[in-house]
Amino acid sequence: MFMKSLDLSFNRIKHIRKNSFKGLNNLLFLDLSNNDLNYEHISFESAAFYFLEKLKSLNLKRNVNSSFVPDLSKLQSLETLSMDFISDNIAILDEKFVCLKNLTFIDLSGVTGNCKMNTPCKIQYIYNGTLTNMRNMSELDVSLNTCLGFPALENITTDIMQSAIKVLKVNYIYGIFEMTSVLKYSHIRNLQNTSLIRFEAAGNRIKSIESGALRYLPKSLESVDLRDNVFSVGQYLNDLKTIHITSIDISHTYSTHNMLTTYLEMCIPREYTVTINSQSNWLYKKITFFESMKKRLIIPVPPKLRTFLFRSSRLKYEIPYVRFTKNELNNLSFSDNTLHRWTGPIRNVKQLTSLDLSSNTCSNVSKLFFSKDFSMLKNLLLHDNNLGQVIAQDNNGEILKNLNNVVYINLSKNKIKNIPNLFFKKQHNLKHLDLNENMIKDITFKVSHMNKLVFLNLRNNHISKLSKYALNALDSVAKTSVNFTIDLRGNNIFCNCDSISFVKWMVNTPTHLHGLKKYECKMPNNTQIFIHNPRQIFKTLQKECMSYEGIIIGITTGILIFIFILCGGISYRFKWKLRYLYYMVKVKWHQTDKESDNKDERVYMYDVFVSYADEDQTFVHNILVKKLEKDGGIQLCLHKRNFLPGNDIATNITSAIHNSRKTMVIMSPYYLASYWCMFEYNMARMEGIYERDYENILFLVFYKQISTCDLPLQILELVQCQSYIEYPNDEYGDVVFWEQLKRAIQSC
Repeated sequence: MFMKSLDLSFNRIKHIRKNSFKGLNNLLFLDLSNNDLNYEHISFESAAFYFLEKLKSLNLKRNVNSSFVPDLSKLQSLETLSMDFISDNIAILDEKFVCLKNLTFIDLSGVTGNCKMNTPCKIQYIYNGTLTNMRNMSELDVSLNTCLGFPALENITTDIMQSAIKVLKVNYIYGIFEMTSVLKYSHIRNLQNTSLIRFEAAGNRIKSIESGALRYLPKSLESVDLRDNVFSVGQYLNDLKTIHITSIDISHTYSTHNMLTTYLEMCIPREYTVTINSQSNWLYKKITFFESMKKRLIIPVPPKLRTFLFRSSRLKYEIPYVRFTKNELNNLSFSDNTLHRWTGPIRNVKQLTSLDLSSNTCSNVSKLFFSKDFSMLKNLLLHDNNLGQVIAQDNNGEILKNLNNVVYINLSKNKIKNIPNLFFKKQHNLKHLDLNENMIKDITFKVSHMNKLVFLNLRNNHISKLSKYALNALDSVAKTSVNFTIDLRGNNIFCNCDSISFVKWMVNTPTHLHGLKKYECKMPNNTQIFIHNPRQIFKTLQKECMSYEGIIIGITTGILIFIFILCGGISYRFKWKLRYLYYMVKVKWHQTDKESDNKDERVYMYDVFVSYADEDQTFVHNILVKKLEKDGGIQLCLHKRNFLPGNDIATNITSAIHNSRKTMVIMSPYYLASYWCMFEYNMARMEGIYERDYENILFLVFYKQISTCDLPLQILELVQCQSYIEYPNDEYGDVVFWEQLKRAIQSC
C-alpha cells in the first residue's frame, strides 16, 4: 500500500499488536492521540512499530494515565514525536531514545497532553546523554515537569550543544512553591555555540542570574520568555548590555500561581548544591526591580532589543525620569501594574512605535512625560486608568505635544468627562481614537484637523446629542477621510425636538455610523427604540416639532418686532421729553439747595438764559449784555460765561434753563443750523411744559430776517402764538424794542 497518512485519533483504541501496521511500509504520518492506550505490554507491544521504518511523525498524546517505558527504537526515521510521559514512581529519558537520530521535534509538555495541571507529569529526571544523538532536533519542550529542576536543564543543554536546536522550552520545571532559584552559567553555558533562537524558562522561581552567565547565551538568540519568576536587582543586569536578543518578556513577576495550585508533584530527593556568587549578597536583597527608583533611573537593556514586556508584575511605583541604555526598542509594555503617577521624562526611545501603559490606575501624567524622543511613536495604549481629571486640565494640549506621528490612541475607561478643545492639536496623523466607556457628553475637542482619522470610538459614554460644532467638525473630517467612521453605540441618545438637528445629521452625514441599527433612541414619550431608520424618525419628529416650533418662532418674532417698533415710535415721539427728563435727573442729583414746592416762591439764579449761535455772539456780548444787564439790571446766563467747566454740555444747558426765569432765543439762520442751539430750544420747551406747568418761558428775538418756510414746525408754532420780537433797523424802533424786551423778561 502507498498510504502516507493515517489518523486513528478518538477511537478508544486499547490494544496495538505486532502486526497492526503490517503493509504500511510507506506510512509517514500516524496520529494515535486521544485513545485508551496505556503502553503496557498487554496492549502495546514493543514491536508494534516494526513495519513503520519510514514514519516521520508520531502523535501519542492524551492516552496514558499510568507508567510506561515506550520502545521507539524501530522508528529511526522519526522526525516529530508528541507523547505523554507519566510514571507511577519515576520516569526518565534513557537510552531507548538514542536511536532517534533524525528527531527534530519532541513534545513531552503537559500543555498539549495529559500532563496538564490536573494530572501531574512525573518526569523526575533526564540523564546526561539521553538526547545526545538527536542532532536534527530543532525544538524541545519539557515544560510542566516540576521535578526536573535546573540540574536536568544542565544535562539537556549539554546533550543539545551539537544539535540543530532552535527552540528550547523549560517552563515550570522547578517546584512551584520551592525556595527561589538561581540560573547559573553552568546551566546555560553549553548553549553558547548552538543556533538557538528562542528560549523559554517561565515559572521557575528565578530570583537572580549568576553574574556573567548571560554572556554564554548564543548570538543567534532572538527572544527570551522569563515570565512568572521573582527577579530582584542584581549584578546580572549589567550583562544585559552584552547580549543580542531582540525580545524579552518578564511579565507576571511575583505571580500568585492561582492556576497552578493543584499542580504539585512528589519528587524523589536528590542531593545537589547551589553555589551563589560569594562576592556579594545581592541575591538576598529585599528589593525589587523598581524599588530602586528615586529621581532618576537608568535601565540597562540589550542593544538590539526591540520588544520589552513587563506586564502584570505588581509594580506599585511612580515612573520618574527614565533613560534606557542603547537599544532599538520598538514595543514597550508595562500594562496591568500600579504605576500610579507618570512624571518622566522618558529618554532614549527614539525608535519606539508602540507603548502600552494601560491598567495602571494612573491619575496624574506630567506634561514632560512624553519627551521629544517619542517622535516615532505610532500606538499609544492608555486605557483603563484614571486620567479624566488631568486631561480636563490640559487646555493647551501639552501632554501629547511631542506625539506628532501617533496613529492610534486608546483612552477608554479613564473616567473622562471633558476633553479640552486643543488636547489633540498635534495629532494630525491620528487614524484611530478610542474613547470607549468614559463619561463624555459631547465632542468638545478639535477633530477637524485630523485629516487621516478613520475611526472614532465613543461607545458607552453619556452622549444624548451632539452640538452643532461637533457635527460640523465630524463632517469636515468625513470630507477628507472617505472611510471615516464613528461608533456611538451604548449612548443614551435623545430623539426629541431639542435634538432634531442631530437626528437630521444622522440622515444626511457622509460619516459612517458604525452599528447604527443598534443605536438606542429615547423618544418624546420616553419610549426606547432602535434607530433602524433614522430618516423615518426625523420625519416623525419634524411633524411633531414643526407645528409648535413654527408658531413659537412666528409669535416670538412678531412680538419682538412689535415691541421694537413701539419702543422706537415712543422714543421718537417723546425723544425731547425723555432727554429732558434724563438731564433733569442729573441736574437735581447734583443740586444742593432744596427748591420750594411753590413755583411763585422759587428763587432763580438768572433772569434769562440766552440761547444763541456762536456766529451771533458779537451782538449778544456787545449789545445785548450792555442794554439788558448793565443798563437794565437784568441777570443774563450766557454759555460762554456761565457754564460750569467739567460738566458735559447737555447737563450745563439743562441746568441753565432750569435755573433761569426765562429763555431768550436769538433767532438767525445760524441758529437753525446749529445742533446745540436746537437742543437748547427744545429743552426750554420741555422745561415750560413739564416743570413750569405749561408756562410760556420761551420767547424769540429775530435778530435777522428768516423766511417762514425755512422755520421748523415747532418754532413756527411759537411764532404763531406771538411769542417773538423782531430786532429793528431804525433808531426809534430800537428804543421800543429794548423796552418791550425788558418787560417780557421781567413779566411773571
